[in-house]
Amino acid sequence: MNIEFSPRGAHDKLRRLGGHGVKLKFTKMHGAGNDFIVIDAIRQTVAFSTEQWKALADRRFGIGADQILVVEASDRADVDFRYRIFNADGGEVEQCGNGSRAFVRFVREQGLTDKTTIRVQTMSGIIEPSIDEHGAITVNMGVPNLAPAACAFDTENLPSQTQHQATLWELDLPQQSPWISCVSMGNPHAVQVVDDVEHYPVQEEGRLIETHRRFKHRVNAGFMQIIHPQAIHLRVFERGAGETLACGTGACAAVVAGIQRGLLVSPVQVKMHGGELFIAWNGVGQPVLLSGPAVTVFQGEIEIDV
Repeated sequence: MNIEFSPRGAHDKLRRLGGHGVKLKFTKMHGAGNDFIVIDAIRQTVAFSTEQWKALADRRFGIGADQILVVEASDRADVDFRYRIFNADGGEVEQCGNGSRAFVRFVREQGLTDKTTIRVQTMSGIIEPSIDEHGAITVNMGVPNLAPAACAFDTENLPSQTQHQATLWELDLPQQSPWISCVSMGNPHAVQVVDDVEHYPVQEEGRLIETHRRFKHRVNAGFMQIIHPQAIHLRVFERGAGETLACGTGACAAVVAGIQRGLLVSPVQVKMHGGELFIAWNGVGQPVLLSGPAVTVFQGEIEIDV
């Protein structure tokens, strides 16, 4: 489906002003309901401000998305592409698991590569997504980092306890003090186990955890309900985006936390509001493998005021 957008709403950054804007081609995609604007910055010039990224992601006056994914040429011989990620608030972030699968489908559908395994440079390091002959996409998300410092998490004088192989931290909140696991998947995650995730106050508590003073650069808040050792329900309040229908790095972090706590066994099915992901992890020092869908919704063109 091809759609041309010429928004005329109140968002000045996207408003057409007598032809003084630039036209930007984009593709709308999603991975288990986690939706993206994907932009080819190889065949067109892309240089926007934080406010312009935010305007593009606006669901009323822009295109609408949880994240914007920018595909760039690599400046390294051992890497195929560079991949940048902007949250709905316009801020650039390190990693996006669902986005990495959308990235693979995009570069192949756009004829930018015919490789089945692609080396991609992100802000947090190199990832290697691959696609098989049936179109299934798996991403090697790298080795998780369980050190609090990797999440810029201040643990000074903070109560802790050990569960199986995991260290849990008691995070002080106004109404309660949940015990969290701190996991970096290239971006920071605070994961807790809850009894009933559907009725848990994810919105309220997620905001408090995301901006908690102990996380220097904010954090993604994960709420995990154990169904059985190889299946969980998960909701994630994402840093800079709010709760999303799915979060790939959040699913990875939750499974790592659950295995470390002795509650889960790899591989694990992760059920979220937008669909299902599958995570495999063989323990400390090993990479996390993320599998799940990536769907192209439509392509379009939007004019942006410069």
